Amino acid sequence: MGKINIITNQQEVFADRKQAAEMLNVQVEKYKDSENLIVLGIPRGGVILADKLARYLNGGLDIMLTRKIRAPHNPELAVGAVSEEGKLYLNQSIVTTLGLSEEYINTEKNRQLNEIKRRKELYREVLEKASLSGKVVILTDDGVATGATMQAAIWAAAAEFPEKLIIALPVAPPDTLEKLAKDVDETICLCAPSNFLSISQFYTYFEQVADEQVVEVLKNYSKANTHG
Repeated sequence: MGKINIITNQQEVFADRKQAAEMLNVQVEKYKDSENLIVLGIPRGGVILADKLARYLNGGLDIMLTRKIRAPHNPELAVGAVSEEGKLYLNQSIVTTLGLSEEYINTEKNRQLNEIKRRKELYREVLEKASLSGKVVILTDDGVATGATMQAAIWAAAAEFPEKLIIALPVAPPDTLEKLAKDVDETICLCAPSNFLSISQFYTYFEQVADEQVVEVLKNYSKANTHG
C-alpha cells in the first residue's frame, strides 16, 4: 500500500471545483516541474481540477475515460466501473447485497461503453491520448464515494506502466481511500470525513459540467501546447 496523506478528517466545504483544485495545489507542490509529469482528469468534473493542477505544476494534461456501473433505481450508486479499454471493476459486496444478475451488469456495462465511445470521439478529436509509460501520473476527480470509477481509472493507468502513480482528491470516505491506496504510490486527500453521504455535500456550488466545458479545457491546453 502506498502512502496516504489525509489533510483533515473534519468536514470541509469547498466553494466550487476551482477552489478545491487550488487547495490541492498546495499538497502536490512537491511534484511541480517534475520531468514527464501528466495530470489526468476523470470527465467531466475531474477535468476542471486537472486543468488547474496541470497549470500550477507545469505538467501535461489529459483525461481518463471511465464510467461507473450504476445500481438499478439508484443511478448515483456505483456498483462498479468500466474503463476505456473495457476492463470491468465490481464492488462484489454491493452486487451481492442488491442481487444483481450477470445480465444486468453486462447490459449496464455495454451502455457505459457506448457513452465512453461517444466521449472518446468528442474529446480525442481535440486532444490525442497521451502515453503514460514512464510518466509521473496524477489522477484526479472532484471527489469519490464508492471509488469504483477511480479504481477503474487506476487500473487503466497502471496498465501503461507509469513511473509513479498518485491520486489527488478533494474529498473521499476513509475506507474508500484505503482500498484505492493499495494500487497507487501515493494518495492525497484534503478531506476524509466519516459522515460521507455524497460528493455534492462538500461543495457550495456543484453544477453539472457539460461536454462543451471539457472540450474547451482540452482545446485551450492543446493550443498552448502547440503554440508555446
